[in-house]
Amino acid sequence: MATECIAAIAALRERVSRAKLAGLRVGCVPTMGALHAGHTALFDRARPDCDLLVATLFVNPLQFDRQDDLRKYPRDLESDLQICDRHGVDVVFAPSQDEMYPRPPVMTVEIEGLADGLCGASRPGHFLGVATVVMKLLNIVQPDFACFGEKDYQQLVIVRRIVEDANLPVRIVGVETVREPDGLAISSRNAHLNADERASAPALARSLRAARQAIQQGESCAAVLRDNAGAVLDREPLIRLDYFEIVDPDTLKPVERVTGPVRIAAAAFLGKTRLIDNVLATPS
Repeated sequence: MATECIAAIAALRERVSRAKLAGLRVGCVPTMGALHAGHTALFDRARPDCDLLVATLFVNPLQFDRQDDLRKYPRDLESDLQICDRHGVDVVFAPSQDEMYPRPPVMTVEIEGLADGLCGASRPGHFLGVATVVMKLLNIVQPDFACFGEKDYQQLVIVRRIVEDANLPVRIVGVETVREPDGLAISSRNAHLNADERASAPALARSLRAARQAIQQGESCAAVLRDNAGAVLDREPLIRLDYFEIVDPDTLKPVERVTGPVRIAAAAFLGKTRLIDNVLATPS
């Protein structure tokens, strides 16, 4: 049966309610559309564990700090529906902005601590928008579980924490980053890279792997790890580093010495395009 597309909150709730009354298990994958292999990996991870799979397609204005980025964000509902259909999505919830925000919201979800560093430092207000829309979507869909990609690791940690703090009855599932053959993390932003920038972009992933390998070989000083990563990135003059941090996987606070599992996270600009990536590293 073809993927069903629903635009109204009331209709989506009624559809999910029928499924739950029938004893069915509901999974959810929140997206902003412009679907690619990273999204389909989330669908494929969710599909075996649920009877009704709901994907949300909503370009959330609250998480854009620049209005021109919001206007330029790619929107192709027909293509996205075809991708959802091929990957077993039962229902696509694709509301309009007026449906999600009929009036300017007076309630937003502020995050203390977790949103201060990494991407939060250079994108003030971004995670307030993310947390607010995720809270709304989980409340609307009310799934048993929801899948989020590890590429946006700071987002994943924040979502897990708001679910915990709000006692939402939903399990958050992290899904490993999907990569191109040369290691570049798949992202809708990759399409904005010109040929030279695309050739340089995999260096970001190489710098993360180099730091992870050093940790596995016994290096524990975060400053040394950052310097080693910088040496990798210095060979690519098109890359302008935003940050390179070694952080606690739960609190996202930077560590000075690696004594247990850490997340190595980085962001960089190539031209006007900002890319992010991260890996888990554990001392041997």
